[in-house]
Amino acid sequence: MTRLRLQHRLIAVCTMATCVATAVATGNNPASDDTAMLGFTSSDAAKQQSLEQRFDAQLDPADQRNWLKQMSSQPNQVGSPHDKANAEFMLAKFREWGWDAHIETFSVLYPTPKKVALELLGPRPFTAALKEPTIPGDATSSIHDGALPPYNVYGADGDVTAKLVYANNGMPDDYKDLARRGIDVRGKIVLTRYGGGWRGLKPKLAQQHGAIGCLIYSDPHEDGYAKGDVYPKGGWRPADGVQRGSVADMQVYPGDPLTPGIGSVPGAKRLAIKDATSLLKIPVLPISYADATPLLQALAGPVAPANWRGSLPLTYHVGPSTAKVHLTVQSDWGQKPVYDVIAKLKGSTEPDQWIVRGNHHDGWVFGAWDPLAGNVALMAEAKAIGALVKQGWRPQRTLVYASWDGEEPGLLGSTEWAETHAKELQAKAVMYVNSDTNGRGFLAAGGSHSLQHLVNQVADGVTDPETHVSVRERLRAHMLIAGNDEDAKPEAKDVAKIAAQGGDVPLSALGSGSDFSAFLEHLGIASLDLGFSDEDDDEGIYHSQYDSFDHYVRFGDPTFEYGIALSKVVGHIVLRSADANVLPMRFGDFSSTLDRYVDELHKLVDKTRKATDEQHKLLDGHAFTLDADPTRPIAPPERDSDVPAIDLAPLDQAAKQLTQSAQAFETAYSKRAATGFNLPAKQGLELNAQMGRMEQALTNSDGLPTRPWFKHMVYAPGMLTGYGVKTLPGVREALEARRWDEANHYTVITAKVIDHYRQQLDQLTVLLDTKS
Repeated sequence: MTRLRLQHRLIAVCTMATCVATAVATGNNPASDDTAMLGFTSSDAAKQQSLEQRFDAQLDPADQRNWLKQMSSQPNQVGSPHDKANAEFMLAKFREWGWDAHIETFSVLYPTPKKVALELLGPRPFTAALKEPTIPGDATSSIHDGALPPYNVYGADGDVTAKLVYANNGMPDDYKDLARRGIDVRGKIVLTRYGGGWRGLKPKLAQQHGAIGCLIYSDPHEDGYAKGDVYPKGGWRPADGVQRGSVADMQVYPGDPLTPGIGSVPGAKRLAIKDATSLLKIPVLPISYADATPLLQALAGPVAPANWRGSLPLTYHVGPSTAKVHLTVQSDWGQKPVYDVIAKLKGSTEPDQWIVRGNHHDGWVFGAWDPLAGNVALMAEAKAIGALVKQGWRPQRTLVYASWDGEEPGLLGSTEWAETHAKELQAKAVMYVNSDTNGRGFLAAGGSHSLQHLVNQVADGVTDPETHVSVRERLRAHMLIAGNDEDAKPEAKDVAKIAAQGGDVPLSALGSGSDFSAFLEHLGIASLDLGFSDEDDDEGIYHSQYDSFDHYVRFGDPTFEYGIALSKVVGHIVLRSADANVLPMRFGDFSSTLDRYVDELHKLVDKTRKATDEQHKLLDGHAFTLDADPTRPIAPPERDSDVPAIDLAPLDQAAKQLTQSAQAFETAYSKRAATGFNLPAKQGLELNAQMGRMEQALTNSDGLPTRPWFKHMVYAPGMLTGYGVKTLPGVREALEARRWDEANHYTVITAKVIDHYRQQLDQLTVLLDTKS
């Protein structure tokens, strides 16, 4: 898995609401500007800058290169000997650098394939290779012992034979298009291509529509020769490359499928496999475009719509096929250990406030880019911080550095650790900072909007290795260019407008796809997700055998300068958060963002009502029937339900009151900052403790509808987007699914959550206003 780099959660394609929020954020924050270091007095800010310079001096790209080569030298998936060896290697390094470190082990359900097979029957039989051959110049591509074959973890076992239907990306609208063409997938095997939505939704929706199996292939249109030269000449996916990945229903809950909501520790009550709602009921298999080509050629039926066609040299049909396909998946459904490496440096004055930093270390095969490029940046930070400690510095707050295991199958290591330590984390953790992959190019940053200004200040102080301006200003230029392209999407145009105004660039909202999920969306801990990308050519080898050291040093970050840049950005955020007089959070940024999210809901209601009225007019006028080609029949779409009155007034009022409270807080903050945060020690501790718990006020104990594990009422992965975020999800997803009563119900629930957040903010203002 990875951060949403492949769909992806890049800053430059954040939602309009998030981006527009930045334009007004500074108006709600009179106390803060770009020149004053957030959370520090002027004298302490100078000391902090000196500390960060000493931190930077410890960073060496040779370290990251050497660690990456060693850690990606053997298959590195969950349960492999090298995965354990890597954990033990990091444990020794953390201890060498002066950290109090240990390995925390969890036992999780992790099925591995015993047999996978795929064949096309009939007059032109074909047997799929289902393997990735050795590539000249890639030393590890010849290592097959200990490597798992291409498969999708948490798909069901099965031995099925049926005709094939092509369903494009396998998303809801694709099934509507099939139905309009009179094509039923019940009792069929569905062939989908990667893209358009998260992989786990493809077999889930196929299953819901009655299919008995699902295949997912990588079309060269997305990440093969249509993008550039394929590996080894270029970085893109070769014909036999396969994207592995999890298909667990992580939108319901991530982590061990048998222990939802609790840690997978000895004695934990586990579900029976048949009762685990995050597991699929049909077999699913990923395949290469070399293996997919004969299957696509076997399809009959209508020619696929234009936007369903990839880049293979054939005519795309939707099916069904004339010949049947035989698919076999058999797995060992046993338990495997995951090894989380946990390292701590106890804080000197506020030890019960934790800054938690994480990246995972398990890969699908070798995992040089995903995830080890990010993991070695984390290690470099830990080494540099250890050197600072040996020089006499000590963080005021406790630092917790974690290298997670089992992220790829379903955020296993981070989720089980967070669930096991939930009470302690909610009492102590004030921030979680995540990374995953790392490449070359532009900073991607997403997270809690109370941390937006902190990220901007840090990014403005880190130099981009290629252009020698700050990484923030390079990102701003990237936004301007992308938004002014004639083919730019509206979201990119909106980003460009904000970027042109100067000031902060926006954080994107977080959905899922990496280890921040348990911290942000389950426990309500303010979180960030950071990395560099968009100039490297790594997407083509995503989750394949070719995600190797040799590929990364040619097409990823050859000089490891962006590994150093990531260590600087994250390291400075960690150091500032550890030592700030007042936690570096700015709640007016969240308030401004919320205003735009609420405005977006109003626009969604209006757009939906207008589109519904237009559809009804077209149906009543028989326009679809008259427009259709009689020789290529296509039925009209199903009639959408009428849009009733939607009452968003409770959210409007809650957002308005929060704006007022945010302004009052910032005024009080400004006064305190001007006097050097001269709070009595007890009062200062209480202020920071309450600030650290603010994000928890945005959660609801009952969680989201049908998925109570997700408790955050502002950020969540969409049920039909996978990794992609849905903001104000209880209301937004109900509107999009036309569940009108549910939308009105969650408007009230979400408004109450926002009111609780406002009340907590008002308490912070009282603490700041109280005379010393």
